[in-house]
Amino acid sequence: MRTQAAVLPRTGAKLEVVEIDLAGPGPGEVLLRLETSGVCHSDLNAVDGVAETRCPAVLGHEGVGTVEQTGDGVAIREGTRVALSWMPSCGRCEECLRELPHLCRVAWTGMEHGGLLDGTPRLSRAGRPVYHYSYLSTFARHTVVPAACCVPIADDVPGAVAAIVGCAVSTGLGAVWRTAGVRPGERVAVFGCGGVGLSALLGASLVGATPIIAVDVSEAKLEVAKQLGATAGVAWVDGPNETAAAVRDATGGGVDFAIEATGRAEAMLGAFLSTRPHGAAVLIGIPRADAVLSLPASAIARSERRVIGSAYGSTRPERDFPATLDLYRDGRLPLDRLVTHRLPLESVQQALELVRDGVPVRAVIDMEG
Repeated sequence: MRTQAAVLPRTGAKLEVVEIDLAGPGPGEVLLRLETSGVCHSDLNAVDGVAETRCPAVLGHEGVGTVEQTGDGVAIREGTRVALSWMPSCGRCEECLRELPHLCRVAWTGMEHGGLLDGTPRLSRAGRPVYHYSYLSTFARHTVVPAACCVPIADDVPGAVAAIVGCAVSTGLGAVWRTAGVRPGERVAVFGCGGVGLSALLGASLVGATPIIAVDVSEAKLEVAKQLGATAGVAWVDGPNETAAAVRDATGGGVDFAIEATGRAEAMLGAFLSTRPHGAAVLIGIPRADAVLSLPASAIARSERRVIGSAYGSTRPERDFPATLDLYRDGRLPLDRLVTHRLPLESVQQALELVRDGVPVRAVIDMEG
């Protein structure tokens, strides 16, 4: 079939909304009619080359859609509404057998080639391959994805909310709930108040962490953070040492967990320096491939301060997506307040520029808008 999609022709180029060819689903795959796609900073990283991406490619890795066709061996039924995860864990590799499916070796390795799980793309244009992004390619009206990426959701969940649960929300919430295991009364700082950081803040607030300190260069985002549960805001000033000192002052000696959601090495250092003894910097931002983080060794050995990586918030989509959406429906997680911009597919480049300028908390593409 033919469908409309936003294609990145090469690294550094602008997206082109064009007609492309989409092959039908193979074994273990489904064809989706997409409803909504989130626009994530990781998509911008692909455009800018921060994360190397095989081109031409259809970007987008947060989405909600309806199953229109299934390949062989697929249990999910046509007509099912689903939210998408970009982590189709295999269940057989060493990491999966260690009960770490979010670190699935097969899935992480497979993302690099730009195909689906069999290594080949279903997208093409003028007879030449167009590559997938994180198995999903949600900047399109239709897509073919592994059935393992699909999590059924209720019809009454807003598409924008369910889409961002697919990456940003789960990454932030999971970093707090799953990776760090923050408990009531523990002190938390969140470095970077975009969609991921604010999701972490919401998660910390829900479990009863206190105080919760928001850190950002933007006063406007600090105000949003306070509206969503931060007890105080700290503006990034001068550098990591000065900012960490301000966090320590605001918390009476430092935090138990500093959630870093920018991917910048200086913010990672600031997060680490803001912790108190036995505290941990939880790093969830995606850095450049050549980024290096230097830490004061004495602070680690003498006070048991730690650095913890968090991939996808240690999320298990089949377990965590429904639980998160239930909390939203119960009014305990105001995820709809994270969605600040809605644009049609034709304006996807504008959405990326908004992300580049740090304007939205979260932008989404409405395929029918």
